[in-house]
Amino acid sequence: MKKLLFLFDTDAVPSVFDTVVGYDGGADHITGYGNVTPENVGALVDGTIYTRGGSEKKSTAIFVGGGNLVAGEAVLAAVRKRFFGPFRVSTMLDSNGSNTTAAAGVALVAKAAGSLEGKRAIVLAGTGPVGMRSAALLAKEGAEVTIAARQLARAQDAADAVNKRFNVAVKAAETPDAGSRAAAVKGQNVVFSAGAIGLELLSEDAWKDEAGIEFLADYNAQPPMGIGGLDAMDKAKERHGKRTFGALGIGGLKLKLHRACVGQLFDNTEQVLDAEEIYALAKKMA
Repeated sequence: MKKLLFLFDTDAVPSVFDTVVGYDGGADHITGYGNVTPENVGALVDGTIYTRGGSEKKSTAIFVGGGNLVAGEAVLAAVRKRFFGPFRVSTMLDSNGSNTTAAAGVALVAKAAGSLEGKRAIVLAGTGPVGMRSAALLAKEGAEVTIAARQLARAQDAADAVNKRFNVAVKAAETPDAGSRAAAVKGQNVVFSAGAIGLELLSEDAWKDEAGIEFLADYNAQPPMGIGGLDAMDKAKERHGKRTFGALGIGGLKLKLHRACVGQLFDNTEQVLDAEEIYALAKKMA
C-alpha cells in the first residue's frame, strides 16, 4: 500500500521544501494543494478518510503548511473537525517550519542547559511563527519568557496568542532599535533571535560581556547573522563564555525531526502532531 501524503498549504503555491522533506521522511507520493482554507478543506479531508479502510487507512496522512501559522492552525482545526469515529488519518502542522524549527532550537538549548526552569529568556523579533513557538516551548520548560518586537502592540498580541494557546505567562517588550535590544538582553540567561533575513538584531558587543547570558540561538542562516559574533554552524559552541547555536547547527536536528515526524504519521491513523508532540520527539532526538 503506497504511503500518500497530502499537503494542505495556506499559501498559493504548495511548499517545495515540505515536499522534498516529505519524500525524505518516507512518503511514496505527495500531492500539494494551495490556498487551502477552513472553508474549502472539507472535501479534501473527505478524500483522505473515505477511500481506504481498516489498516490501509494509516497509509494516508495530512500535512498542514504555509507561511501563516494562524491560518495553519485554523485549517488544522477544520481538518480535525471533519474526523469522526474511525474516519480519520494522522495529521501534522508545521506552518513556515514553525513547530520543527522551534522544537529543534529549544530542545538543543534545553539539553545544553540541563534545565531551563527559572531561566530568564527573551526572543528577539519573536512575533513570527518560529519566534512564537520558541517562546511557548521555552515557557513550557519553565523559563520566564519575553517576546520582543519593534512595536509593543505586536509583541503583546503575540504574547497573548501564545499564552492563550499554551496556558503560559509570556511577557512582551518593545525593542525598536539596536540600543533597546541591547538593553533588553541585560539580565537574560537565554537569548533567541527569530528575525528576518539580512538584519542584525544584536551586535556582538551587546552580549559578549553580559555575565548573565548563558545561551544564544539564532535562526538566521544567511549573513549577516541575527546575533553578531555567531556562526551559522554553531552547535553549543563556546563564545565569550556562552554556548551558541546557529541556524545550520539547529537545522540539522530540524530536518531529522521533520523527516521523523512524517514517517511517524504512517504508524497509525490517530496522531495529531502539533508543537507539543513534535517537541517531545525533538527532546528525544537532541
